Amino acid sequence: MATFVDRAIVHATAGDGGHGCASVHREKFKPLGGPDGGNGGRGGDVILMVDHGTSSLLEIHRSPHRKAGNGKPGQGSHRQGADADDIIVHVPEGTVVTDSNGRVLADLVGHGTKFIAAYGGRGGLGNAALANKRRKAPGFALLGEPGTAADLVLELKTLADVGLVGFPSAGKSSLVSVLSEAKPKIADYPFTTLVPHLGVVKAGETIFTVADVPGLIPGASQGKGLGLEFLRHIERCSALVHVVDCATLEPGRDPLSDIDAIEAELAEYGGLSDRPRLVALNKCDVPEASELADMVSEQITAERGWPVFKISTIAHTGLDPLRYAMAKVVSITRDQQAADEQPQVVVVRPKAVDDSGFEVRPEGEAFRVIGIRPARWVRQTDFSNDEAVGYLADRLARLGVEDELLKKGATPGATVIIGDEDNAVVFDWKPSIHAGEPHGSAPRGTDPRLEEW
Repeated sequence: MATFVDRAIVHATAGDGGHGCASVHREKFKPLGGPDGGNGGRGGDVILMVDHGTSSLLEIHRSPHRKAGNGKPGQGSHRQGADADDIIVHVPEGTVVTDSNGRVLADLVGHGTKFIAAYGGRGGLGNAALANKRRKAPGFALLGEPGTAADLVLELKTLADVGLVGFPSAGKSSLVSVLSEAKPKIADYPFTTLVPHLGVVKAGETIFTVADVPGLIPGASQGKGLGLEFLRHIERCSALVHVVDCATLEPGRDPLSDIDAIEAELAEYGGLSDRPRLVALNKCDVPEASELADMVSEQITAERGWPVFKISTIAHTGLDPLRYAMAKVVSITRDQQAADEQPQVVVVRPKAVDDSGFEVRPEGEAFRVIGIRPARWVRQTDFSNDEAVGYLADRLARLGVEDELLKKGATPGATVIIGDEDNAVVFDWKPSIHAGEPHGSAPRGTDPRLEEW
């Protein structure tokens, strides 16, 4: 059974807002108690939050559907509906959130960092909140808004300073174990390492992390072996260390060809050419391997300009020079990043939820009204209640929708569509209801202007 997952899809569904309540206060000797319907509660959000106690996306992989609760409806006597609890989905640090089109929505770094995957719907207003001088006792309430839903792709990209790359069984896991306190599984067969391992290394005053990336083989960038699944884990590394097996007996393999093969896969994957490289020629406790390392060291340095280190993870030789070389590269990179980060004031100007903008777009013989507020108002309207429909017409007229329809050439009886294609309301336009027109003494829940239709 899998114990590590670095890619998962979460189906997040937020809760719906509770409906508002249409109620009139009734008490003996108080015939004019007035409206007392409370507002509905807010639906719960689905929130992704970084948790240092979470190391993989396994739980999301096992339970991809996350749904928040709905807000409670309002009640009489001005009782407000309870808000639903948010659903917190714990993710490891370094999780990248993308939508179904591959667009990056969030890069979650830092314990406690949150990203709202799905927004809960707002509760509908009760008739107490809708009362005004002209409509003193509304016979309707607004419906709660539906919560949003999203299918998001989560990818874990390990946060490490140094990434160890190389063929399977080159000694990467052994190197992590001797440089740090990490205890990865070690064995002499291909693909022993099935998950990335992290180790914390100290060299002088510098403390950094080293990641053992599962073994790469030619064709990894096209999905062969395990490489494609784990190449993402070296994207954040400041430096890469080629761990080369100098004692391999496989035909057609030698240190130079191994390095060339791994570099070809890294180039195919892309985005890693600017990372500093170091070369660790491993298993030099074997005499033949030590001789081979001596032969290729000068060639690697001359041709590529990379520092080369002869090491043996079994004999624990040559480790300190490699450790301090890693620390030096990490320190230089950190200093450069600190120098590049200029202090600046970040001004966030999110689009207002109550944006009054809208657009009337002709679509053949019909007209579509597009805008945040018109679409929300339609979702909140109980179309079985004539007074609620009249209230919607008043709101649209005050917003200027009627005037814009006339400018666009709409005539009485024209088809008007409000909302997105997936959730739209279609009706025949009758420009006979005007904002602010008195209702007279019509019974609650009715609107005499609609009788003319």
